[in-house]
Amino acid sequence: MRIGIVSQSYYPRYGGVTEHVHHTAVELRRRGHQVTIVTSRFRRGEAPSDCEVERIGYNLLIPFNGAFVDLAVGIRLRSQFRGLLRRHRFDLVHTHAPLVPTLPLIAVETADCPQVGTFHTTSGPSRLIEAFRAPLARRMARLDARIAVSETARDFVAQYFPGDYAVIPNGVDTDRFHPGVAPFDEWRDPDRVNLLFVGRLDPRKGVQVLLDAMPEVLARTRGKARLLVVGDSYLRRRFEASVAPGAREHVRFLGHVPSRDLPRWYATGDVFISPALGHESFGIVLAEGMAAGRAVVASDIPGYRSVVQPGVNGLVSPPGDVAALAETLVGLVGDADRRAELARRGRERALEFAWPRVTDRIEAVYRDVLGRRAAAPVARA
Repeated sequence: MRIGIVSQSYYPRYGGVTEHVHHTAVELRRRGHQVTIVTSRFRRGEAPSDCEVERIGYNLLIPFNGAFVDLAVGIRLRSQFRGLLRRHRFDLVHTHAPLVPTLPLIAVETADCPQVGTFHTTSGPSRLIEAFRAPLARRMARLDARIAVSETARDFVAQYFPGDYAVIPNGVDTDRFHPGVAPFDEWRDPDRVNLLFVGRLDPRKGVQVLLDAMPEVLARTRGKARLLVVGDSYLRRRFEASVAPGAREHVRFLGHVPSRDLPRWYATGDVFISPALGHESFGIVLAEGMAAGRAVVASDIPGYRSVVQPGVNGLVSPPGDVAALAETLVGLVGDADRRAELARRGRERALEFAWPRVTDRIEAVYRDVLGRRAAAPVARA
C-alpha cells in the first residue's frame, strides 16, 4: 500500500501523537508498505531520518485545553497538500486528530482516496465543536473508518459525531524502553529513591501538584526521596520558583533531553509519576515507564485507566489531591519490594501495547477500508 499519514504533531515536537505516528510508520514500512508522513516545518530541533517526511507550511505552538498544541500555518497549505496527493498517489490517507485545523481538516476535505481518522482527544464539553458541528459532520462523513485511542477518546468524539469507532490504543516501543537499559550512574544513589516526571511542563500535566507534595514526602521519608523533572516549556521558571525552600535541594529540573537518552532517564528513576489533572485520552508516558520496569503512580482519570490497572500494575491517586499523592509516594519510597512487584507487573502490561500488536490492528482497518471501497465504490462530492 501507498499510505500517507497526516499529523500536525511530529518530530522535532515530542508527544503522544508524534510517537504514535512515527512508530506506526516505521512498523508499516517493515511490512513492505510505502509510508509518507505529512506534517509542517519546525524552526528548530531534532528530526529523525528513518521515515519519509513531507513538510508544508510552518508550525505554531498555541495554548489550548490546558496544554500547548501544534498548528500548521501557510497561505498555500491546501494547494501544497493537493500537490502531494498528485505526486504520491496514495492508496489511503490516515489523518490524526482530523477535527483539528488546519492541516488535518485540509487533508480530510481534500483527499479523494480512502481515508482513516484517529481521534486522540478527550475534554469537557466543547463549545467550539458545537458551534461548527454541522460543517465538521460533513467532513467526518468523508472518513471511511474512525479509530479512537481509548474508550475515553471514543466517548468524547462520539457525543458529537456518532458512528462506529475502532478502539485501538497507543503503543510503546518495548525494546527501546526495557528494564535492562543502563541508568545515568551519577543520578543513582543507594540512599536515595528517585521519583521521575517526564513530559512537557503544561498546566494540565499536574507538575505543580507533584511539587506541592514534595515537602510532605521529604519530611516523612527523612529526605530519602529525590524528584527528577524531565521536560520543558516557557513555564519552567515559574515551576522552579514554586518549589518550597526546604525541598529545593531534592528537586532537579533537567529540561529537554535528547530523545536517545529518554530510556536511560526512565531507568534512572525508581518511581514514575504522571499526576495529570485531566483531559488525557491514554497516557503514553505511563506505558513507557511500565515498559522500562518502573513502578508507576498516575492520576485516577479515565484515560489513564486505559493503561494502568489500579493496585495491579500501578497505583493511582485522585487528580489534584496533594495529600493523597504524598501518601502514595511515601508508601512506595519506603517499600522496595512493592516497587519491584509493581514494576514486574507493569512490564507485563506494557507488552500488550507493543507497536507490532497495535499496528496489526491498524493495518487490519486499512485492509477492511480498501476492501469495502473495492467492493462498493463510493461517489464523493
